[in-house]
Amino acid sequence: MAVFIDGCFWHGCPDHGRRPGTNAEYWNTKLQRNIDRDKRNDAALADAGWTVVRAWEHEEPEAVADRVTEALREAGVSAA
Repeated sequence: MAVFIDGCFWHGCPDHGRRPGTNAEYWNTKLQRNIDRDKRNDAALADAGWTVVRAWEHEEPEAVADRVTEALREAGVSAA
């Protein structure tokens, strides 16, 4: 299992990710590359048999832990 905690700015959170107005072309390109890379990495990991769980930095830790536990359960792994 791969668990990622993504920063809202760097990974394009739909709720909190904001694009800078200064040097907008650079930042839009840079941040979109990050989002695209995340998708490619998720697909590559899934193709290799990994379960990928992504969370945002603003999420409650307990909620993220619950999602990880559920993913482990679905994969048939004991989360003891």
